[in-house]
Amino acid sequence: MRKNALVLDGDEVKLRLQAKRLATGSSVHVDWLRFTIQRRNVDAPSVDDLFPLPQAESDFGVDLEEWAKSVHNGVYVPRYSDNEYRENRRKDLMKVLASLPDADFAPSVQAKDVALKVAKILGPDFLLNPDISKGQDFYRFKWSITRNGKECAWVGFLASGNSPHQSAQANTIHVNITGTACTFADPLWHMAMADFIKETAANITRCDLALDFFDGIDGGMNRIKSDYETGLMKSRGHQPSCNMVGNWTNTGHSRSFYIGSKQAGKQTNIYEKGDQLFGPESSSSWHRIELRYGNKLRDLPVDMITRPGDFFADASEWHARMFYENGSNSVSAQSAKVTVRARRAVETVLAEVTRNARWLSNTAAASVALAFRYLGDDFLSIVTNKSLPARLQAFSEKEISAAYASAFAGAG
Repeated sequence: MRKNALVLDGDEVKLRLQAKRLATGSSVHVDWLRFTIQRRNVDAPSVDDLFPLPQAESDFGVDLEEWAKSVHNGVYVPRYSDNEYRENRRKDLMKVLASLPDADFAPSVQAKDVALKVAKILGPDFLLNPDISKGQDFYRFKWSITRNGKECAWVGFLASGNSPHQSAQANTIHVNITGTACTFADPLWHMAMADFIKETAANITRCDLALDFFDGIDGGMNRIKSDYETGLMKSRGHQPSCNMVGNWTNTGHSRSFYIGSKQAGKQTNIYEKGDQLFGPESSSSWHRIELRYGNKLRDLPVDMITRPGDFFADASEWHARMFYENGSNSVSAQSAKVTVRARRAVETVLAEVTRNARWLSNTAAASVALAFRYLGDDFLSIVTNKSLPARLQAFSEKEISAAYASAFAGAG
């Protein structure tokens, strides 16, 4: 019986990951990476980029060398020596740069250079799409890096708007390397990419670290839920928020258990990777723990790319327990801390709380009053145990409570 395409793809992913684990000696691998480079740290466009040398084939489909031979009695006589030609090009460059109306050209060339270097680091299977594409994540354009004709990484440049924030973004080049690229890249790609990040003084904005249990986590997804409920997932005494996704009834399938939040810059997703790759009917036992770091409140060091196991194990006691349970024997004695930046000023918390209260009073008050009047106890079930508004998720309950007390001091 022939395997379907989903199973074939899943088998290839599994084989790649197992081979990578053997090659690197690490059970944890980088599964997503994003970083931003200041344009001033990238080489300026070269003369060859701005004024490419003539090709063997002209735009008119004529072989230039054969044409020259026919004109000069079968002997090719170049019009200029190579040095003369390059010097003329340099002079032309100076003239053009003095009156260049299009500020987009230089960033596009710089971004292309970055994309070519990233593709080379990922490996020979990765190619740069020759066409500029519409950008994303507030970048106006992007260069796509593909594998087997499908985009798996991209390099964004120029801002899509004119706000102060986006004006600053226009001076950056952003690299986004997806999980697919990380999986199928050369085994030691992450070491070379770390060197490139250092060379360009880039700022890592996202790094996902994945630990695969190919034969399943002992106790399965129900054990994960139990670990949370019994407080085993606390980090430095704090119980993180959680969210359950998928079918958790009976034997369950396609389940994910999230702890932490993207807004706080640290989130872990424990999920049934086999169901994702092979389908729930496969009864695959493969689980994955994916630790996702963002730079919203944290400074992400380059070392987390070269030593992913150390940083995974240091995330919390529970992460360390699962790391060793997976069969990993030890971690490095070097520091693997992810620094949390200081909380924003109290004035900022107060401003957000005031904005939230103003919205409640001016926009939602009538609807809330109506629901409170007629829903009775059902009203409480609607408004309790809800996550914080996105703009307030960066703050602790204590900070928010103090800000509300300050905002409404003397009211009534």
